Amino acid sequence: MFLRKDFKFDAAHKLVNYHGRCENLHGHTYRLAVVLKGEPDDEGMVFDFVELKKLVSELVLSKLDHAYINDILPQPTAEYIAVWIFKKLDKPLKRHNCELYEVRVWETESSSVTCRREDV
Repeated sequence: MFLRKDFKFDAAHKLVNYHGRCENLHGHTYRLAVVLKGEPDDEGMVFDFVELKKLVSELVLSKLDHAYINDILPQPTAEYIAVWIFKKLDKPLKRHNCELYEVRVWETESSSVTCRREDV
């Protein structure tokens, strides 16, 4: 089974190794999907949505929401943001019955990046 929870955060960045409009300081309302793969446990859940929200909020959103992402990543493309999030969540979300499957980051409504274990 695949379990997914969606989040949003607002942040600013500039792409220093890019030549175009995005090399200037600008912001986005990012959308984030965290997907776990696993089997229901004894309580019938792959993962508790409440606990998932708490962990993502503590480990990711508290650092990225209303932040200047260049202070965290030197070249904060959607690709590198997705990898950073995957690495932050991988071990904390690991359980006997499930693990992190993918992280998807939307920079705009129509543009997103998906990061899976083989991409890290």
